[in-house]
Amino acid sequence: MEAKREIIFDKLVYSCAFEMHRGYEEFIPEHFLGFQLSGETHAFHSDGNTIIPENTIVFVKKNQLIRTIKYPSKSGKYQFISITLDKEILQQYALENKIAIESPYKSKQKLFFEPDDFLASYFLSLSPYINKKKEATSKLADLKIREAIELLLQSNPYFKQILFDFSEPYKMDLEEFMNQNYMFNIPVASFAQLTGRSLSGFKRDFTKIFDTTPKQWLLSKRLDEAHYLIKHKKQKPADFYLDLGFENISHFYFSFKQKFGVTTSEI
Repeated sequence: MEAKREIIFDKLVYSCAFEMHRGYEEFIPEHFLGFQLSGETHAFHSDGNTIIPENTIVFVKKNQLIRTIKYPSKSGKYQFISITLDKEILQQYALENKIAIESPYKSKQKLFFEPDDFLASYFLSLSPYINKKKEATSKLADLKIREAIELLLQSNPYFKQILFDFSEPYKMDLEEFMNQNYMFNIPVASFAQLTGRSLSGFKRDFTKIFDTTPKQWLLSKRLDEAHYLIKHKKQKPADFYLDLGFENISHFYFSFKQKFGVTTSEI
């Protein structure tokens, strides 16, 4: 059975799978709080790999790229539930509670694990909505999101600096960022947003640094890495082409031959 991703109510998403499932690249534009109900999630991001085990609460920071692989538990089921804490509701919450931060949280950590009984109980309280035993009104959905914010702040005060930092992403070092994230298959517009630039500004800065277009550079960079993996690591294209951002293996083989003049089996 294929993986299922279902929106239970606005901001609440339930994922379910019964076999190992590879997720797509995801641009995370807003903070979210999640609970691994069963199975485990392997998350791949620019800082490395993170395993989210069963019965774990995880908070994921906004403005980042993540790719996941979902593994069912021994009972044969994968379940993950997440709730989005978007900028609009956080700003409203901050205004109502007179919250202001003097300086944002400086750490580059992307995922935070919170072994908190209150947060675990919170997610279990959402099961009636997942099982369709109860429908959530918009007012109740808003209350559940606010409850999640309260519980996060109660679990660890430093979340205040993360949640209520409404500053726009600053311009990141474009060369460093692209060399760390080239394997994520996302639109150029998302790369622009992640680096704190408009689309036109991103393309202009990109051309100055790399002397080519983003599309051409990404393809060449991915193919160079593929050549390295095949020649020096003896890996097969079928095992890594998705990890390098190629949508299908036929496109990979065609592009590889076009760039290097030989097939992968001739290296």
